[in-house]
Amino acid sequence: MAVPENNLETARRDFYRRIGTRHMTPLWSVLHDLVTPEPRPVTVPALWKFAEARDFLYEAGDLISASEAERRALILENPALPGESRITDTLYAALQMILPGEVAPSHRHTQSALRFVLDGDGAFTAVGGEKTIMRPGDFVITPSWAWHDHGNETDQPMIWLDGLDIPLVYYMNASFAEQHDAEAQALYQPEGDAPARYGSGLLPVDHTAGERPTSPVFNYPYERTRGALEQLRKTAEWDACHGIKLKYVNPVNGDYAMPTIATFMQLLPKGFETAPYRSTDGTVFVVVEGAGYSMINGERFDWGARDVFIVPNWNTVTHHPSEDAVLFSYSDRVVQEKLGLWREWRGDKV
Repeated sequence: MAVPENNLETARRDFYRRIGTRHMTPLWSVLHDLVTPEPRPVTVPALWKFAEARDFLYEAGDLISASEAERRALILENPALPGESRITDTLYAALQMILPGEVAPSHRHTQSALRFVLDGDGAFTAVGGEKTIMRPGDFVITPSWAWHDHGNETDQPMIWLDGLDIPLVYYMNASFAEQHDAEAQALYQPEGDAPARYGSGLLPVDHTAGERPTSPVFNYPYERTRGALEQLRKTAEWDACHGIKLKYVNPVNGDYAMPTIATFMQLLPKGFETAPYRSTDGTVFVVVEGAGYSMINGERFDWGARDVFIVPNWNTVTHHPSEDAVLFSYSDRVVQEKLGLWREWRGDKV
């Protein structure tokens, strides 16, 4: 039966109240916030200066040991999301330090992790029974549910960036974690086995992809990556929005190296200023070499070697290197692409 016009608003309020007691709500009151015409970024641009963060890490080293903390790391929180341990909507970032003689004890978890080495040389990480030495600029993977521990047998502190899919796994409520019985896992593969077996353009003759979608090569040395960028500087056409940009891949299937985190390295030659760009994946950048600045939604961020900054999703960015600059970056682009959600906008195509 039709409700008289003069009673319509009262009737609606009463209807909403009654269905609310049955845990229902009208779609028409929230539709425009659920299905938006374009992304509505929540996170904001931010930059962390490495020199300042290193001082805080050294101070933390005087206050707590690696074994006490399990992981002595300072989380890089997006300013718009205090207390949520997120640098983007779906990703986590932290700076971790391990002092000489320390071991960060062995554990495993369903979250996938990357390490990007910033400072120090020669500490190690062990993954799935194999040890690898970490050097500045190396990209190291810890696959989901793989035992891993870190140790420092050098005489200098070692600092790296941790990137994990913690927020994404948290949303799915699919987190599991386990502590190893021993501080350090047993090693049953010789050092260098993984890159020899999988990372030389060759595979064991009977190898199959297996159940893990993560690259079996868990250390991508910077020396090799940097050499590839330098060679492409001579031969490749520079992308207007990215300069020279490569993605890390799984050598078994050519897909991204990690199933939930896309990782990249790019070279921005001195004097090369990028065209405006935005995409649906919020991206964390680490400056490996060089200096310059980025304009993110009209705000300037000056960066130098080992600084970390974030370009939120659907924020317009341009990069302006004052010298040759190399940037490592990671995002959830791989997940968005698998779901058919990823989009980009390029200023050079307007």
